[in-house]
Amino acid sequence: MRMARLTLIALIAALYSSACQAQSVAEFYRGKTLTVLIGVSAGGEYDFLARLVARFIGGHIPGNPTVVAQNMVGAGGITEANYLYNVAPKDGTFIGMIQNALPTMQAVGVSGPQFDSAKFNWIGSIAPTVETLALWHTSGVTSIEQARQKEIVIGAVGRGGITYTFPLMMNEFAGTKFKIVVGYPGGNDVNLAMERGEAMGRNNTWSSWKITKKDWLAKKLISILAYEGPKPADLNGVPSLQELATNDADRQAIRLIAAGTRFGRPLAAAPGVPVDRVAALREAFMATMKDPEFLKEAAANDIDVDPVDGETMRKVAEELIATPQAIKDRALPMVQ
Repeated sequence: MRMARLTLIALIAALYSSACQAQSVAEFYRGKTLTVLIGVSAGGEYDFLARLVARFIGGHIPGNPTVVAQNMVGAGGITEANYLYNVAPKDGTFIGMIQNALPTMQAVGVSGPQFDSAKFNWIGSIAPTVETLALWHTSGVTSIEQARQKEIVIGAVGRGGITYTFPLMMNEFAGTKFKIVVGYPGGNDVNLAMERGEAMGRNNTWSSWKITKKDWLAKKLISILAYEGPKPADLNGVPSLQELATNDADRQAIRLIAAGTRFGRPLAAAPGVPVDRVAALREAFMATMKDPEFLKEAAANDIDVDPVDGETMRKVAEELIATPQAIKDRALPMVQ
C-alpha cells in the first residue's frame, strides 16, 4: 500500500510538473518583448525578411510577446552574432537573423567569430538562398567568357562576407577578372554605386533582386552572370559556379564557402536558452510559415517560402565543422 501511494504521488507530481512546464513558456513570454536582431543595415533583404517574420511570429508564440526588430551593424554581421551568442540574455527574449556566411567563416577558422555555429539554437529560415553575380548593363559584359577578358569593378561590403567572397570565387574558380572594391556600408550603397557608374556589378541573392529591384529586372538593367545554390527555375541558361569549376577539389571548396545558401536567412537563439522555449520558438516559426496572412504578404513581394527547420540547420553547421582540414585550408583565404 505504501509503495502504491508513493507511486501515485510520484505520478501526480510528474503530471503536475509536466503541466507546469507546458504552461511555463506562455507564462514566461506573456508581457515580455522578443527582440529580433538583424546584423545588417536597414533596407536590404535580410532586414526585410527579419521584419516580415517579426510581424507575424509573436502571434504563434505561447504568451504572445511583443516582437521588435533591431539592427545591430558591424563587421559584416559578426558583431550581432557575437553579441547574441555571448552577451544577450539566454532566456529566449533575444533571437537574431544571422549572416549565412558566418558558420563557414567560423568553421574554417577566421578570426572574429566568437561562437560555435553548431551550438547556436537554430530556429528556422524562410527558404534556402541562391547567390548570384550581377553586372550593370553599361559594363558591356554579359557572359563568362567576356568577364575573363575584361577587368570589371565589383562593389562589396567587406572582406569575408559573401559580397566579397562570391566575386573572389569567380576569379579563383572561373577565371574572371573582377576588381573587388570593399568598404560600402551595405548592399543598397553598392546599388547606388552601380547607378552612378562607380561600380559595374555586385553579388546579391536572386530573391533579393526580385524583392528589392523589380524595376531593374524589368528594364534589364542587370544581367546575372552566374549563381550558386539550388537551381532557380527562372534562371535558365545561367551557369552555377560549381558548373564553371574544372575539378572536384574546387567544387568541394565552393560547396563549403557557399554553404550559406543552405541556411538561407537563418534565425537563431543563443546556446543556453531553455529547451522548451527553443522548441516553442521553432514551432512558432514553422507556424508562421503556414500563416495565411504571412503567405499572402510573402507572395505579394515575390518571396519564395520553402522553410528550412532549425534541426536541419544544426546538422549543416555540424557538417561544416567536420569538413576535412584540407578543404578548410583551401577555403580560408577566400573567406577571411
